[in-house]
Amino acid sequence: MKILKRLLIGLLSLVALLLIVALFISKDYRIEREIIVNKPKNDVFSYIRYTKNQDHFNKWIQSDPQMAKAFRGEDGTVGFVYAWNSKGSGGQGEQEISNISEGKRVDYTIRFIRPIEGNASLWITTDALAANQTKVTWGMQSRNPYPMNLFNLFVPKMLGNDLQTSLGNLKSILEKQ
Repeated sequence: MKILKRLLIGLLSLVALLLIVALFISKDYRIEREIIVNKPKNDVFSYIRYTKNQDHFNKWIQSDPQMAKAFRGEDGTVGFVYAWNSKGSGGQGEQEISNISEGKRVDYTIRFIRPIEGNASLWITTDALAANQTKVTWGMQSRNPYPMNLFNLFVPKMLGNDLQTSLGNLKSILEKQ
């Protein structure tokens, strides 16, 4: 009984400590990763503006080849929605094109339904570095309410690694074309 009491006190102390730490962690996070693609900016932008092309390079989409997908609207235009429902790690949600700055940037609103409900902003930008070289930047920002903001200690690095992997896939695809 004494051991059980000590374990319970230890567990409650750990939970209390985590809740106190969460008070000092930002609720917001922002992640950006970039890569140089050896292709002209217009070619790169023409590819990334179509959300369905993410099937070929986005690590999260590729994590479940059996994921159910649904689409609303015209791909490559504001208002297009790419919805997914994965029985695996992909969860359920939808990604909507919220703005397009022609030749420069595509903005998305992500609505996660499960495993955790939430929203995020996502963007992909293209910047010409030379006639045949484009910097692609992929970014994401969101907010985790207290005490879920504890995950902000780990989420940016994990998501950042996934963005970098996806950008590497994108580079490989575009440079083979």
